[in-house]
Amino acid sequence: MAQAYKNCQSCGMPLKRSPNGGGTNADGTKSDRYCAYCYEDGQFMNPDWDAAQMQEFVKGKMKEMGFPGFLAGFFTKGIPKLERWRNK
Repeated sequence: MAQAYKNCQSCGMPLKRSPNGGGTNADGTKSDRYCAYCYEDGQFMNPDWDAAQMQEFVKGKMKEMGFPGFLAGFFTKGIPKLERWRNK
């Protein structure tokens, strides 16, 4: 049975906050593991990024949204453990 994810396995954002509830696979179906900001048409939006680059990007976005820096750091700490980054 396929695992159901609550958060994007690339950036950590809750999938319920993603436009349309997730990104899209190559066949046009909704991805159940990546958000619309990270994954579209079966491809990652930033394929050359590593986990550290994703962490910095997400921290910056969270700060733009008004999150204090320490909270942004706390919430992005787990990004390297997400499925996309585990085997890199």
